[in-house]
Amino acid sequence: MLLSCGDALIDFMPAKAEDGRDAYVPAVGGSCLNVAVAMARLGAPTGLIGGISTDMFGAMIAEHAGSSGVSLRYVQRSPAETTLAFVRFVGGEPTYAFYDETTATRLWTYRPGTIPFGEIDAIHVGSTSLINDPVSAETLAMVEDARAQTTISFDPNCRPNLVRDKADYRRRIDAFVAAADIVRMSDVDFDFLYGGENYTDFAEAALAGGASLVVVTRGPKGVQAWCESGMVEVVPPPVTVADTIGAGDTFQGGLLVALREAGSIRREALGRLSRADLREALVFGTLCAGVTCSRPGADPPYRSELPRG
Repeated sequence: MLLSCGDALIDFMPAKAEDGRDAYVPAVGGSCLNVAVAMARLGAPTGLIGGISTDMFGAMIAEHAGSSGVSLRYVQRSPAETTLAFVRFVGGEPTYAFYDETTATRLWTYRPGTIPFGEIDAIHVGSTSLINDPVSAETLAMVEDARAQTTISFDPNCRPNLVRDKADYRRRIDAFVAAADIVRMSDVDFDFLYGGENYTDFAEAALAGGASLVVVTRGPKGVQAWCESGMVEVVPPPVTVADTIGAGDTFQGGLLVALREAGSIRREALGRLSRADLREALVFGTLCAGVTCSRPGADPPYRSELPRG
């Protein structure tokens, strides 16, 4: 089974009312939930770890996850409110205004002994739930317990407007990088965290520190990845973009599913990953992300919707 631990929220997407005024339409989102939905829709047994409210928005999230095949066995339901994010596009890129104080996601706590890590192929962590305590420390505690028995996947998926203390946030991110087997981030996230540094230098340091795979996604410029066998670069096929919301999450889900299906998701197998097998997994991830980009909002594809050939 594959698990994704972290944020599940409601995105309010910009729209136009019939009278021409600006309006917003609620849609289920959250980076870690999107990763879980992507993996489940691609056919992998998948579950979510985190907090979901019992309010009406939480009910929307639970219904969306369940209809996509995501197990909520490891979710904590609580009366705390659901995180809300209002989306605005600036220069074609989504920007977010978050309402995230004392929400179900922020108040999630790790309960040792409740997750059978030995039965899990990989756990993915990342995004807004890593910015502040208590949930950031709780997530790291889970990762530290899990990493002896399962693969840890990490994507910071930064939200700079939520970061109040960048030095503290960078310290948290570095701790997750040090604990992860698979590290992925976008070029935008890399620049925010490590602006001025070189991708290759960062990847080589992460590999030397214990990671097995480092990936940097660069939108239409393609993907660069490093493993013990060397560096691989993949350019995605052209796609007519509706928006890029959820594209990175879908790529991450597709990458993990591809590695699992190839028998390469476990730590010992990741360490032996060939460049050819890595290329195949990256191509699969970019195909999945391309479908998400072709339609509005975070709407990862089902297996049957992927391009053939």
